[in-house]
Amino acid sequence: MNLISPLFSSRMPIIEVTTIIDAAPELCFDLASDIDVHIRSTQGTDERAVGGVTSGLIRLGEEVTWEATHFGFRHRLTSRVTEFDRPHHFRDSQVSGPFRRFDHDHFFRVQTGATSMVDVFSYESPLGWLGRCADALFPRSYLTVFLERRAKVIKSVAEELSVTSGR
Repeated sequence: MNLISPLFSSRMPIIEVTTIIDAAPELCFDLASDIDVHIRSTQGTDERAVGGVTSGLIRLGEEVTWEATHFGFRHRLTSRVTEFDRPHHFRDSQVSGPFRRFDHDHFFRVQTGATSMVDVFSYESPLGWLGRCADALFPRSYLTVFLERRAKVIKSVAEELSVTSGR
């Protein structure tokens, strides 16, 4: 692993996770924007919604404030839905929190009878070159696992609901 090149790179880390779900894009979209499903997907971080929209679906312009334990520390983060085109795409962006900035895009496309859900998470760590150095060590892999776990929960719930509704 090259720990020097991240210090001089101006590129922000981008994580992309693609999940194929045997369910309609509308259902996948709604589950991805559901605060309760998000909480269910974050077991182990003691994550909870403490401000703004704290339950149910979040929509354009709305905010949620999260408290969670990551990297052994309790964090508070507020994000706002800044783009919203149901059932194709929405974006939530950090308003305040531990990152210098982040944008999390959620894309949904029909793909051979299923839905392709693509999470694209771009972020900047705080602390300038020190934060970029830390990115080379752990946040990227930690955040990738976090997003994959979240996607697995959405997939599981969507496919279970699709089977029970007869899709």
